[in-house]
Amino acid sequence: MKVSKIKFLVASGLMTVLCTLLNHSALAQASAANPIIIKFSHVVASDTPKGKAAERFKELAEKATKGRVKIEIYPNSALYKDKEELEALQMGGVQMLAPSLAKFAPLGVKEFEVFDLPFIFPNRDVLHRVTEGPIGTSLLAKLEAKGVTGLAFWDNGFKVMSSNVPMHLPTDLRGKKMRIQASKVLDAQMRALGANPQVLAFSEVYQALQTGVVDGTENPPSNLYTQKMFEVQKHVTLSNHGYLGYAVVVNKKFWDGLPADIRLALTAAMKSATQYANAIAQVENDNALDAIKKSGKTTIYTPTPQERAEWMKVLQPVRVEMENRIGKELIKSVNAEARALGY
Repeated sequence: MKVSKIKFLVASGLMTVLCTLLNHSALAQASAANPIIIKFSHVVASDTPKGKAAERFKELAEKATKGRVKIEIYPNSALYKDKEELEALQMGGVQMLAPSLAKFAPLGVKEFEVFDLPFIFPNRDVLHRVTEGPIGTSLLAKLEAKGVTGLAFWDNGFKVMSSNVPMHLPTDLRGKKMRIQASKVLDAQMRALGANPQVLAFSEVYQALQTGVVDGTENPPSNLYTQKMFEVQKHVTLSNHGYLGYAVVVNKKFWDGLPADIRLALTAAMKSATQYANAIAQVENDNALDAIKKSGKTTIYTPTPQERAEWMKVLQPVRVEMENRIGKELIKSVNAEARALGY
């Protein structure tokens, strides 16, 4: 081969490489100028565990993608109420949500109501064996058929009971109108306590408590505090009878259509945000409970071991009642995780 031809090929090769680099640079600049927008809607306040985790994800995701993705967060039901948000996600009106786990049964995935069963998780260690293990992975996979991709489980905390009467025993809730999420399990739970369950959107609870539309509710302390529900509830019982957590989900079509490198960066950001979310949840709830105590507006009651045993006894039949709905084998699998840790 002639020297002149070799020089031409080398020069041509260098020019091709240079053009490729310039094109990539131009594409990167265009992407930064016109970033992919992800609308992240949720129904709680920004200073809750979920609200803070969403902000952390935004920070990490935008940094990891070098501005090619912009996360727009809409807290406090600013875009959609909790009854509306999953439909909005499926329709593409929003790209990302973190609904409470009770929201997925109305979507057609009843297995998620295992998280609503009373006293099924003795503590967070057992809970995390479920959410971070094969059970959690299989539950998230069930959402794919609904056009939803599950990314992570985020903690809030264990729920307490609130009302305007002291609640030492389950009989103290007899006849009371208690707000719940739309969940067959939570409905059965309140009926087992002799209460009248009332389904209300989260954004409507404070006013319903204030006006007497409902007598009480169940929530982790962080929600009671940040939504100011404690101001219109005279009594809180530290029943810790159930768990409230979230699944971070995205519109499947949107997620699958993202460039592979963007999806990889967002997945890594979500992993870090999840570690943060689950690390702060207990601290946030402890701080909220301290703030409620210091307010002097609400009396905090801790059940005695005998009283707690009575709450557990009354609510135990709910698990059996819900076996056909949720799946007997799934409930057994969760119980096996508890036994593996000695509970």
